[in-house]
Amino acid sequence: MRLTTFVPPGAERPLSGEVAGDRVTAFADGSTVLDRLASGDRSAAGGESWPIADVRLLAPVLEPRATFCIGLNYRAHVEETGNELPEAPMVFLKLPSSSTAPNEPVQVPDAAMARLDYEGELTIVMGADGAVAGYAVADDLSARHLQRRERQWTRAKGFDNSCPWGPWITTADEVPDPEALRLRTWVNGDLRQDSSTSDLVFGVAELVEFIGQTCTLEPGDLILTGTPSGVGAAMDPPGLLSSGDVVRIEIESLGAIEHAIA
Repeated sequence: MRLTTFVPPGAERPLSGEVAGDRVTAFADGSTVLDRLASGDRSAAGGESWPIADVRLLAPVLEPRATFCIGLNYRAHVEETGNELPEAPMVFLKLPSSSTAPNEPVQVPDAAMARLDYEGELTIVMGADGAVAGYAVADDLSARHLQRRERQWTRAKGFDNSCPWGPWITTADEVPDPEALRLRTWVNGDLRQDSSTSDLVFGVAELVEFIGQTCTLEPGDLILTGTPSGVGAAMDPPGLLSSGDVVRIEIESLGAIEHAIA
């Protein structure tokens, strides 16, 4: 099942529903994506339906309570940055205000624009009782100048709108092996990242267990699992983002997100 939050044509109020084929159908009972993540209800939506091309997709959970991110978690990315493999997951947080729509222009604060970079990432979406409910696609937008200058990465990676994600949540039952998915990122049509989640240093179960040792994971929480090699900062010369650039990130079986830098 693919869970989505969207705005129908001619409307202003968001609805939640199910994507099937090229259509999106609202939940007839008025439940939200977060309700479905918490309850585990996977019954089909039975409300009004629209072509998906006619609706505006929003972040599936508009403002996640917590967005955990993992640094240096692909072997090839560790190599391109000149670091050593971490002995344990490197965890940092984004803020609820970091969450933004998957396919709309991203408004980046001026202070984050000087050396802005993309990071395509497989995203874990939590359900009830610490279980993985599903997966999505995300861009961990990063201000490299702030990341290198400041020991804590809150400003460098947790700024407003730094996490476009979606385009929907694919429930875990439809993803037999989340550690065998092709992940690709393009900037203005130029393929920058082309990898597989098989290159993860710490896999899905390890990350959930590690974070859960100290933090209660609740429905709708996100875990961005890290980015593969091919980030702009590692290119020679650097391939960083500017206003007007378009980033597209696609993960096998999960769909794609595409957003311009405003």
